[in-house]
Amino acid sequence: MTGTAAATAPLDTPAERYRMLRLIRGFEELALALVKAGAIPGGIHPYIGQEAVAVGVCSALGPTDRLTSTHRGHGHVLARGAAPHRLLAELAGRVDGLNGGRGGSMHAADLSLGILGANGIVGAGAPIAVGAAWAARQAGGGRVAVAFFGDGALNQGVVLESFNLAAMWRLPVVFVCEDNGYATTLPAAAAVAGSATGRAAAFGIPAEEVDGMDTEAVRAAARRAVDRARSGGGPAFLECRTYRFEGHHTMERRMKPRYRTPEEVDAWRTRDPLPRAAALLDPAAVATIDTEVSQLLSSAEDFALASAHPDPAGAADHLYADGLRPRAGAVA
Repeated sequence: MTGTAAATAPLDTPAERYRMLRLIRGFEELALALVKAGAIPGGIHPYIGQEAVAVGVCSALGPTDRLTSTHRGHGHVLARGAAPHRLLAELAGRVDGLNGGRGGSMHAADLSLGILGANGIVGAGAPIAVGAAWAARQAGGGRVAVAFFGDGALNQGVVLESFNLAAMWRLPVVFVCEDNGYATTLPAAAAVAGSATGRAAAFGIPAEEVDGMDTEAVRAAARRAVDRARSGGGPAFLECRTYRFEGHHTMERRMKPRYRTPEEVDAWRTRDPLPRAAALLDPAAVATIDTEVSQLLSSAEDFALASAHPDPAGAADHLYADGLRPRAGAVA
């Protein structure tokens, strides 16, 4: 179920990119409030602090490109152009959500925008993106696939297998590692031997480290990687060094685990991507964008909370595919 799609988000100018940064930040803040109020069941994995990665990478993509996302995927979905009111309804489990309320926070998708799905399984989007890249090459037309994943996925075998196939077949796929320093509460330095870029380089994949708190730096690196993949140069790897200002999951607000210091969080907040992007614009333009986004999110909240809950009688719908035809020569 994909819903009715809008065009991919316009991200060609600094003002458009700032607007998307502000939209993602405001959306996540609103979602946190709705989790606390009980309107969003199960909690979310907030993307606050990492917005520059989603906006920078998606600004380098064309309208027919595809992406796979993660359990922390709201930013990717919004930056690609998903309607915030329908994504918010999806988080709230309502029938007007992107996927009828069945995907929730960790599995939102919109195939018509090239969003092949967020994924609750760590690293699971990488092989899907590789498959999409293979299909794109078979079809021609220069389409590229992007796989987002976190530093915690670097030890997943399926990610390394994806690197291998992409490199062997020179597929048009860009692997984007959002290195926020922690796999849940485990510091990356205590879990990842060597380096993230070294993992990709071992497969002969060109790898680049970039400041993931700087939207323009991410955009420039992503454009290099996407252009290379689109022109037949094979896969590329970006390690975006970023940071989440909130906990791994909203449950941390209740559990209060101690795995990083307030001083560490405060130091990263000085590198907040939103003020850095706003500094490229006239203050009056920033104020106008902030007001417009606030109004958009207020309307999104009204829409999401007014949407109906799904009918329990249809709980088993869409569990199995139907109408599929076997390949030629296969036995049905």
